Amino acid sequence: MISKTLLSFAVGILVSLASTLNAVAEDGPAKRLFGSQSLPSLGAPQSTGFYAKGCLAGGVALPVDGPAWQVMRLSRNRNWGHPRMIALLERLARDAFAKDGWPGLLVGDISQPRGGPMLTGHASHQVGLDADIWLTPMPKRRFTNQERETVEAKSMLQGDTLFVDPDKWSASRTALLKRAASYPEVERIFVHPGIKKKLCDGVQGDRSWLNKVRPYWGHYYHFHVRIKCQPGSPECKAQEPTGTDDGCGKPLAWWFTDEPWKKAPPPKNPVKPKVMMLSDLPKLCAQILNAPGPKSVEEVTLGVGAKVPQASTDTSQDFPEDVPVPGQKP
Repeated sequence: MISKTLLSFAVGILVSLASTLNAVAEDGPAKRLFGSQSLPSLGAPQSTGFYAKGCLAGGVALPVDGPAWQVMRLSRNRNWGHPRMIALLERLARDAFAKDGWPGLLVGDISQPRGGPMLTGHASHQVGLDADIWLTPMPKRRFTNQERETVEAKSMLQGDTLFVDPDKWSASRTALLKRAASYPEVERIFVHPGIKKKLCDGVQGDRSWLNKVRPYWGHYYHFHVRIKCQPGSPECKAQEPTGTDDGCGKPLAWWFTDEPWKKAPPPKNPVKPKVMMLSDLPKLCAQILNAPGPKSVEEVTLGVGAKVPQASTDTSQDFPEDVPVPGQKP
């Protein structure tokens, strides 16, 4: 006869083993698991982890159309973010239109509905506190959904150089970046080194806001806004402070040497890149991934987007000169 104690002990082991197996079975490539989510989790907003290794609870959507913005690349479903990030984008769009004469924002990627690693593209944008904004102004009319997939943003650089083309840059673009940097919750704005240099060489008077503008690879056709970890997100990991100078000295000069652009030599013994798994993310991300979501996008869309009719398929009118239409080379 097996004693009740032994039987209970054996059952406990089996239950524990089953739980472990289930946990392993639920693990998988984080970008696939988060990239497959079409709606956010319900509940209080919370950014968990670091900008490049984390997730988002309680995200909301930026309306695809607003009075001074349009969301691009709708098929990616990346117009989600922490409510404070989405509110900031709406405010920036309205302020830049009313106070700086910027026609409106074309908004690129923000985050996936529940954040996390993306199937393609960014390493960051994982906690709902990052957003890409094109340096191409919004046209007078609304893009069709198809145009939002195919219209290309225009590079601000002069050919294959590291320098801004003076015929492409404008005072309104400088004003837009200054406006974005003016909000206290904005911690960093990433731009191409050439754009940072253009600002350093041209901005007069108050230059304190240049501290937030950081040079980085890419970012020659858009700028990347990053806000601070927000209240209610105790597991959000902040970045180091940017300091107090304008960032126009030696650190910027480094970008105009050969070192940042050298290609690394191929390794003698190539190692297969490690795939980030769900288990590599903060533990709370598994709960966020499996949490219940809303019934529809409308329930979790912040603000009121402009109700506008579907745009005409005619692409020959109402485009600013620097908005390449489908079929044109940027």
